[in-house]
Order: sequence, then C-alpha cells, then structure tokens
Amino acid sequence: MRDFLETYGTAVAGLALLIFFAVAAPNFASPGNLLNVLKETSFLAILALGFTLALINAELDLSVADVASLSAVVAGALIQGGHPVITGVAGGLLVGLVCGLGNGMAVTVLRVPSLIATLGMAAIARGLAFALTDGVSFVGRWPAGYTGLGRGAWLGVPAPVWWLAGVTLGALFLVKWTRTGARMTATGEAGESARLAGINIRLMKCLGLALAGLLAGATAVLLTASLSSAAPNMAGDYFLYAIASVLLGMTMFEPGRANVPGTLVGALTLKVLGNGLVLMGAPYYVQDIVLGAIIIASVALSATVLKKAAFKF
Repeated sequence: MRDFLETYGTAVAGLALLIFFAVAAPNFASPGNLLNVLKETSFLAILALGFTLALINAELDLSVADVASLSAVVAGALIQGGHPVITGVAGGLLVGLVCGLGNGMAVTVLRVPSLIATLGMAAIARGLAFALTDGVSFVGRWPAGYTGLGRGAWLGVPAPVWWLAGVTLGALFLVKWTRTGARMTATGEAGESARLAGINIRLMKCLGLALAGLLAGATAVLLTASLSSAAPNMAGDYFLYAIASVLLGMTMFEPGRANVPGTLVGALTLKVLGNGLVLMGAPYYVQDIVLGAIIIASVALSATVLKKAAFKF
C-alpha cells in the first residue's frame, strides 16, 4: 500500500478532486465545461511537456513562456501580414526551435548553467516580443485555416486536445522506446557515467532544450489560433503553471523523476483545480496561493522519495 501511494497517490488525489468539484461546483460536470477544461489543459500541457524533456536531461528551461509569447507575435505578424497559413505556423515553430537551440548552445558550448542561460533567453524573447509589437496585440481577421487549429473540433473533441494527444504520444515514444530517449534519461540521471559510456551528453542536452523551444512554439501557434490574437506577454501566465505541472508530475508514476504521464496528469489536475475554484466563487488570488503550496509540496515530496530510494540502494 505504501508503494502504491508513493507511485499513484497524487493521481488518486487528482481523481478525488475531480469527483469533489463534480459534486460541489455548479456546472462543473457539464460536457461543455469538461471539454473546456481539456482544451485549456492542452495549451498548458504541451508547454509543460517541453519543460519535461529538458528536465529529463537535468536541465531547466525557464524561458518556455517568454519564447512562446515571442513565437506567438511572430506567427501573428506573419498571418496579419497576409502570408499563407503554413508560413505563420512554420514561423511560430521555427522561432521556438531557434530559441531552444540557442539555449542548448549556451549550455553545451558556452558552458553557461541552464538556469542562467534560459533566464537570459527569457529576457531576450520578452524584449523582442515587445519590440515587434510596440506593446500592442495583433488582432483582426484571421484565416479560418489558421483558427481551425485552435478552435476546430473532431468527433466533438476540441482540436487542441488532439494535438496534445499527438505530442504526448510522441514524447512518450521518444523517452521510453528509442535509444535517443534512453540516452537522454541516462544523461539526466548519471551524466558522467553516460559520458564514459560513449553517450554524447552535449547533444542530448541540446536536443532536450531544442524540443522544449519547439513545443513552446507549438503552444504559441495553438494559443493564437484559439484566441485570434497575439500579444507580447500572452503566455506569461503559463510559466509557473508549467513548472508546477512538471513538479506535480514528479510525485507520481516515476516519483522523483520528470516523466511524461505525470506531467500530463499534473497539468490536468491544476486546470481542474483552477476551474473548480472559479465555479465555486473563490477569489482569483486563491489560485496563486494553492499553486505556490503545490510547488513547495511537490518538491518536498519528490525529494523525500529520492532520499528513500537512495537509502534503500
């Protein structure tokens, strides 16, 4: 029972939270609201999965939200400039990928700690986003082919949920069933041993950070498509929630380690919590208080699990 609770306890708590709000919060269990929760989870989870892929390599990417905002305004500028939909999508993804590669090069070539490198990239991305927009949002008519990426639906399920399913399966396949994923995991868990075993740990770290940037770009494309607008700080609110999703995910399935299923459930739990609190009439600042408590508790629990594992070993 102790092992079960350590592995799945947080997921069970999330399920209990879902049941509680279904009973206590008005309209929470309505199909429309549940689909909206899933849609909102998609944006957060895709961004958080990028953070997860970087963290699997034992690197932090604190620039994901600002890179997403920069990618959003670039995509918005291209679309509002009359360029084809594919150009806007490619522009948003490319900006994210380039920023991620920049982080990777700073960490692996310049030997700058990822905490500092990504904070620097966050400042650069934020400044460029405001420079491109003069602090205003891109609004107006957006092509239906573009907005369909974020507003469309298939089989009654919002399009972003399908995009999230694809990203999740891709990330899970990469980490669990490819040699590259095994090398990324080895790099994060025992970097020196991985290097002595012949693994190019610089390449793995660069790959993880590049994927984090790419998924930040994907989040930006879906957000702009869903909202039909692009603002220089539109993804800023996702920063702490993305980190909290990953940290919360580290308390389940593979306790103490960043993992794809845990991040997905963590993001869903946070969105369920936020939505339920709003429907119950809780003040907006309550979410911030709960979020901070979750971050602290998640780190403490993960550290405790790792200490127990080390002691057993």
